[in-house]
Amino acid sequence: MSRPDAPLLDKVHFPSDLRELSEADLPQLAGELRAEMIDAVSMTGGHLGAGLGVVELTVALHYIFDTPYDRLIWDVGHQTYPHKILTGRRDRIRTLRQEEGLSGFTRRTESEYDPFGAGHSSTSISAGLGMLVAGELTQKKRNVIAVIGDGAMSAGMAYEAMNNVGALDARLLVILNDNDMSIAPPTGAMRSYLARLVSSPGYRTLREHIKALSKKLPKFFSEKARRSEEYARGFFTGGTLFEELGFYYIGPIDGHNFDHLLPVLKNVRDWAEGPVLVHVVTYKGKGYPPAEAASDKYHGVNRFDVVTGKQIKTQSKVPSYTKVFASALIEEARHDERIVAITAAMPNGTGLDLFAKHFPSRMFDVGIAEQHAITFAAGLAAEGLKPFAAIYSTFLQRGYDQIVHDVSIQKLPVRFAIDRAGFVGADGSTHAGSFDIGFLTALPGFVVMAAADNLELMHMVCTAAAYDEGPISFRYPRGEGIDIKLPRRGKILSVGKGRILRDGNKVAILSFGTRLYEALSAADELGSAGFSTTVADARFAKPLDEGLIARLAREHELLITIEEGAVNGFGAQVLQFLASGGLLDRGLKVRTLVLPDVYLNHGPQDKVLARVGLDRTGIIETVFSALDP
Repeated sequence: MSRPDAPLLDKVHFPSDLRELSEADLPQLAGELRAEMIDAVSMTGGHLGAGLGVVELTVALHYIFDTPYDRLIWDVGHQTYPHKILTGRRDRIRTLRQEEGLSGFTRRTESEYDPFGAGHSSTSISAGLGMLVAGELTQKKRNVIAVIGDGAMSAGMAYEAMNNVGALDARLLVILNDNDMSIAPPTGAMRSYLARLVSSPGYRTLREHIKALSKKLPKFFSEKARRSEEYARGFFTGGTLFEELGFYYIGPIDGHNFDHLLPVLKNVRDWAEGPVLVHVVTYKGKGYPPAEAASDKYHGVNRFDVVTGKQIKTQSKVPSYTKVFASALIEEARHDERIVAITAAMPNGTGLDLFAKHFPSRMFDVGIAEQHAITFAAGLAAEGLKPFAAIYSTFLQRGYDQIVHDVSIQKLPVRFAIDRAGFVGADGSTHAGSFDIGFLTALPGFVVMAAADNLELMHMVCTAAAYDEGPISFRYPRGEGIDIKLPRRGKILSVGKGRILRDGNKVAILSFGTRLYEALSAADELGSAGFSTTVADARFAKPLDEGLIARLAREHELLITIEEGAVNGFGAQVLQFLASGGLLDRGLKVRTLVLPDVYLNHGPQDKVLARVGLDRTGIIETVFSALDP
């Protein structure tokens, strides 16, 4: 055995090294792993609390199971920083979420120990079942373990998958990481003892004997015997819901106690049949006092001082777009009691925690359940209320079917506040807010807006509040707006009308969203170079301001559209209008500046947007390329 003061983590480069340690060494290793993670995240920022809560669980899983041959799927992926350190990535852990560095989530191309990428939640059981069935079909016997937690069990997809697993009686292991005590009370010695008991070979053998005997009884008595055993076990250990879905439930057990974790995981590893769910209770932020004391358990943090826990934040007098949205919505709600707000487990991220302080009975957090959130909003709208569904662009994708069928077809006036639209920076491709323009403009009668700055965002909140003819959306990016004086309340915009900010006669730049100020800066330099330039803010991708676009097409030699979105978005809408109206026939040159048709990796927002040509320099180069002989 290693000396208690020996740095065990220096000896563990991969899980195979971990398995060379004795069980008595694991608490020391967990302590060193936790300290390493805290130090690394203090330098990079990122998701801290969830990872701190699964340190012991991570060690135990890699100790008991033969990863990477055994498939270990983490859900959600932001709890995997300890996993990354133990799987050959410790030397790069301080590049976390930095450009060219490690992803903040699991990523298949990053490591063989990441069998499935997970940026969004509630996908692990479905993916795990697919891997398990694939292994059976290819005659590869392996354990598949899905670790699901940090709220991920609130999404319907997890239960759909569990229902399928139960129906197939597939040998899948699900670890329910219950880190907010939302499912079970604190565990104690008796519950841990019962968990070890019901997972033990002796209990399973006895249970099989009882099942075999019951089969010899008439069907009525056989069914009664089976249910009596399940409910008796459920009475003592909980988990009746999971039993009804076909899972053998074990728990809850203390997720920070190796004496509880290891024997249970050994037992289920050697389990020969059927799906098993092990309910593990952990504490978010465990082992770092500032995180334990924080209301959000340091879920997501900036860089911070390890000793004090104080986060290092850039001081700015300019409010974030999220805060501007929240303040504008609060003001509208003061004037209209029909306004309600909905979030899918992101009250802080969307600013609706501020709304809830003023109107606690009018804010609804539905959990990680975007599909439900949207149809819930549709029901509110059907009864005459004015629901604002504040959802990140990347998460809105999860409810697209509901947007189409439950909102758009019925022309219900649900207001969609689309936060984190465009390139999101450190969260990377799994959280890309690139696609909402395209998938919303595809829907008939859907109003699609984008705010050029924080004042425009206020106007769009006011416009959405007043609009009752059907669904309406407005998008805004992560970060801060422009330093301009804001009024107390926005004004109602004329739907489908843009604005011209600068007149010229050779080049026209039509911006949709926050690239407007890059367009204005480019226009200054283009003017100095002899290219008289018009700059317009479209405001609306649908309905288009057709009069404005037609004027720009007739009066200029070159028309450039620019947006912080994927191909087939605003620029595609403009091209469709120009082509159908014959406005391209006179030789007008058109260029559409959009995000490239790839999944962009994480990196600083301004730097990456400049690299892909969505800044002042990119606009100028596009003009020179199009007009120079």
